[in-house]
Amino acid sequence: MNSIRIFLVSTILALVTLFVFVSALRGYESSMLQAEQLFDSQLKVTARLIARIHADNPDNQGSPVDLDENIAFQVWRDGQLVARSSNAPEAAIAKQQPGFGYYNFAGYRWRTLSYFSDDQWVMAAERSDIRFSLAENVITKSLLPTLIGLPVLGLLIWLIVTRGMRPLRNLARELSGKQADDLRPLSTVLPKQELAQIIASTNGLLQRLESSLQREKQFASDAAHELRTPISSLKIQLHNMAQDLTEHPQEIAQINQTANQLEHVVEQILALYRSSPDHYNAQFVPLDLSALTQDIIAEEYGSIERKGQSIEFHGDSQFILGDRFSLGTLIHNLLGNANKYTPAGGQILVSVSRDSDAVVLRVEDSGPGIAEDQYQRVFQRFYRVGGDRHQSGEPGCGLGLAIVKRVADLYQASIDVGPSTFSSGCAFTLRFKAAN
Repeated sequence: MNSIRIFLVSTILALVTLFVFVSALRGYESSMLQAEQLFDSQLKVTARLIARIHADNPDNQGSPVDLDENIAFQVWRDGQLVARSSNAPEAAIAKQQPGFGYYNFAGYRWRTLSYFSDDQWVMAAERSDIRFSLAENVITKSLLPTLIGLPVLGLLIWLIVTRGMRPLRNLARELSGKQADDLRPLSTVLPKQELAQIIASTNGLLQRLESSLQREKQFASDAAHELRTPISSLKIQLHNMAQDLTEHPQEIAQINQTANQLEHVVEQILALYRSSPDHYNAQFVPLDLSALTQDIIAEEYGSIERKGQSIEFHGDSQFILGDRFSLGTLIHNLLGNANKYTPAGGQILVSVSRDSDAVVLRVEDSGPGIAEDQYQRVFQRFYRVGGDRHQSGEPGCGLGLAIVKRVADLYQASIDVGPSTFSSGCAFTLRFKAAN
């Protein structure tokens, strides 16, 4: 908003300054010309006055006359210098031709005038630098109020633009203050005519967006019910079939594994949806991350034990502001990822520690690890290192780490991937803001 205001004020002030400068330049040129004409008229009056004096006293000759040092004159009759000022030379200071000119003497440049009257030539001169200085002082004093007024004009333009942009600034403040789940219409109290259409269009967009999100929420709720129920029924039927069809245990096991994988995909998709900031409305409370991590380890211990893996936990009580469901989902997926890609008999190490004002959760394993150029790609949805046929042979849908990244973003936590402290494997390090 400030950039728009600065642009408008600077542009308007620049145009005004340019206009004033051009006007002042033209005014200066015109004033100097008029001043030159005025000084020339005075010089002509001076020449006529000198001519009148010497016409009335034709025998008035003698010592040079002392006048203002800025004025000089000569009187010539029949080619003889009959009178001059004390600062005028004895040589003619102008041609014996009527009109104005310039001549240098006494160390200055002079504006000269030759005037013929009563059988005599009167040559009057005035210093050019003096008349130029006088004219410039007069013109400068006339332009000074305009130059001083430019900063005042700039301040007035700034205040006017600021006041004019107040409705736009209020609209920007209202938009920036909205939460991710706040889709209420914008205020329409006394909007400017230009903003009324923008507000109406924005409110229409918010209304359509809210309707779309409501349909999405309804779809997620229906999907949770409609997909979970038939999968549960399928697993029950497979269990019953396994009791009756004892001669095909391998085929039944494969079908059961597919059903489990389908159930896992459904749960991960729903977890990914529920962890979206746009749909997450939970109120954060202080939670002991160490205690929660140990609870999740206990829940996942069966899967870890079945693969003959060992797991260790290091850490003490560390509190962050959060929600048990979302943090539990994050830890479940990190442990599930470590369990899935760590070979039988491998090791998993989990730690919770304090680092300045951050609580650090670290999960590392002794699996095959991840290439450095794929550290960030593993957080993409449906991406699996090595493709769908991972070297571990474990089934998966490529959503676990995407959910971890989504939850980390929800908490504004950083997440780093790197090698583990084991001879091989990968480590995921998350830094949460501490609650105290």
